[in-house]
Amino acid sequence: MKAVILAGGLGTRISEESHLRPKPMIEIGGKPILWHIMKQYSSHGINEFIICLGYRGYVIKEYFANYFLHSSDVTFDMRGNRMEVHEEHAEPWRVTLVDTGQDTMTGGRLKRVRKYLDDDAPFCFTYGDGVSTVNITEQVEFHKQHGRLATVTAVLPPGRYGALELSGSQVSGFREKPPGDGGWINGGFFVLSPKVIDYIEHDAMPWEQDPMNRLAAEGQMEAYYHSGFWQAMDTLREKNLLEELWASGKAPWKVWHD
Repeated sequence: MKAVILAGGLGTRISEESHLRPKPMIEIGGKPILWHIMKQYSSHGINEFIICLGYRGYVIKEYFANYFLHSSDVTFDMRGNRMEVHEEHAEPWRVTLVDTGQDTMTGGRLKRVRKYLDDDAPFCFTYGDGVSTVNITEQVEFHKQHGRLATVTAVLPPGRYGALELSGSQVSGFREKPPGDGGWINGGFFVLSPKVIDYIEHDAMPWEQDPMNRLAAEGQMEAYYHSGFWQAMDTLREKNLLEELWASGKAPWKVWHD
């Protein structure tokens, strides 16, 4: 099974980090968040990736071209013009990097990678800026069982504010940022039939608007509910939160073994 990852956006709300590199290359614990997302899929046996590039896509190409330099000890023999890799940490990944345009919208990017997908096989689809504990194996099975064209993950976003527990005017307690203050939202982890690409007309069409609305109106979209950990990285504050979780050794999304 293949996973398509959107990695071409500007990341304007985290410009402190993204002015020199695409947002999926912002690091958590010394590894790009894109790597963390791929490790999540790989832990569920999905090791073939199609990555949609745009803004500074060459940074992502260079990362994978030099993957061993980033993940292993190396010796450079200058006289012999050789490089020796020690204890190489290879992932079982096949990664296709596709330039989908600088200004292309999310739907347009998906449409541009159609030729790299299998005709009838469902595929996973997600954004390159969020991590979670979504059970991909279970979600894929759910998608196959309901038989519709699209599955979207419904999540309860982390609350933005703490909540007072009140009895009249008396404060009886305080809950720090309870989840779900705005109800279930699109968590960005999809399982899709290639047929959904027919709902995308051109480069300027966001996946989240007309295509998703049409699929929903036609009864072709089911929600897979996930009430566990989920966190997007839209702001520097959220990036720092993920960094703190990783540094603590208790990052919920780390479901793989070193």
